[in-house]
Amino acid sequence: MRAQTRGGVVDLVLGVDIGTGSSKGVLATLEGRVVARESTPHRTDNPRPGYVEHDADAVWWADFVGIARALTERARAAGDDVVAVCASGVGPTVLLADDAGRPLRPAILYGVDTRALAEAAELQERYGAEDLLRRCGSQMSSQAAGAKVEWLRRHEPDVFARARYFFMCNSYLAFRLTGEYVMDHHSASQSTPLYDRHAAQWIPERWEEIAGGIPAPRLVWPSDEVGRVSAAAAEATGIPAGVPVAAGTVDAWAEAESVDVGRPGDLMVMYGSTMFLVAVTDGPAHSPALWGTAGARPGQSTLAAGMASSGSATEWWRETVGAPPVADLVAEAAASPAGAHGLLALPYFAGERTPFADADARGAVLGLTLRTTRGDVQRALLEATAFGVRHNVDALEAAGVEVRRIVGVGGGTGSRLWPQIVTDVTGRPQELPAERIGASLGDAKFAAVALGAVAVDATWNSVEVVTEPGPASEVYAGLYPAYRRLHEATVDLQHQLAELERSAPRGA
Repeated sequence: MRAQTRGGVVDLVLGVDIGTGSSKGVLATLEGRVVARESTPHRTDNPRPGYVEHDADAVWWADFVGIARALTERARAAGDDVVAVCASGVGPTVLLADDAGRPLRPAILYGVDTRALAEAAELQERYGAEDLLRRCGSQMSSQAAGAKVEWLRRHEPDVFARARYFFMCNSYLAFRLTGEYVMDHHSASQSTPLYDRHAAQWIPERWEEIAGGIPAPRLVWPSDEVGRVSAAAAEATGIPAGVPVAAGTVDAWAEAESVDVGRPGDLMVMYGSTMFLVAVTDGPAHSPALWGTAGARPGQSTLAAGMASSGSATEWWRETVGAPPVADLVAEAAASPAGAHGLLALPYFAGERTPFADADARGAVLGLTLRTTRGDVQRALLEATAFGVRHNVDALEAAGVEVRRIVGVGGGTGSRLWPQIVTDVTGRPQELPAERIGASLGDAKFAAVALGAVAVDATWNSVEVVTEPGPASEVYAGLYPAYRRLHEATVDLQHQLAELERSAPRGA
């Protein structure tokens, strides 16, 4: 193992994560102690209903460069060395680039971008639901990157004809840093129907049918060294030339690594703009309601779930009522009792992804009266996301996953209220780690593993708090069936209203 210090110089690893609405970076020691952090917001584009995109250079690369320069300058000012680097990012995404690696169009984001639903349905019919579940781990949905490649082939043939690279966020950054064309196994496993999860390789005939003309990237694991920082990348980023670069992966799996979720039965719940759950399974598992994928560690398998809206619904409400400070809104929600004075909400403000895929699902708040306060509505929205978490945990257990340990991470854990509501709704204890910056810390750990400084199963993050179910659990036990019934009773109306929304676009 590499020494932590050399003559007073501390070896540091750099991790950077490109999120949906912001990017974060950390410098950490080889034992996982964060010594510096940096963040920056960025723009997410919605050019049409159902379209969600990032400009790969103006967002991904620009954010990485800005964060890397700021953090490497801090390391140099302290007389320390950056000795390895890794980046993660939103995913699965689809970015096509030309023969020089230049993006041909904005990157298409993960399941919140629903443009390829028709292509997903056709590919589902072509390959069959059972084959997709057994071989790929997931059925076709708006999350599947393969469907979006097919969409580009059909709808933007000029772009597709010029494409020679298929990147996701982390693999594009690795390419910009090293010139190497790779994709990590986890990201590849979210490219349904192109990747065989059991064989851990691309499916050649499907690649040719859907992505023919684009060479397939070399497959690696997130903690593998893929190359070294080039002279040009060093000049742009401030990272020393020749520093090893780890492959990285999709942000949620880097986030799971940041809190040492790695053993079968471990479940990460990520509190952010969207809610994401990653369960480590004992071998490949699948469910028509969830996403079976390769994990972040070599040979690991996971079963994942994703809610299309969680913190974003809170942000919508905050802006709607005059953008009060978040702390004020949380305090008002905490003053409202379990059940929010008789409110029940559905969290489908951006459709839903799991445990049912429905781009036309819509949010609702039932039980409004003239006495309802903004704190009551905020409480109901937090409770709605917690009911959604329980719905997904039910689906995980129906798929045979024994959930033994839940770990919460992400910006939403900054207040104890939201994790406590999730604990009360699920009836299960939840660990909150000491360091909650998330995916960028997981990236730093991947970088340290690539360097040979730590083992992939090393513990980098201690538990700070364990939330236990409280008296509110009884209230929520009665409300959860009502939550399920409310969706079932209104699903047709939700679809009708979604169609009305499409027929009368904003500004009309």
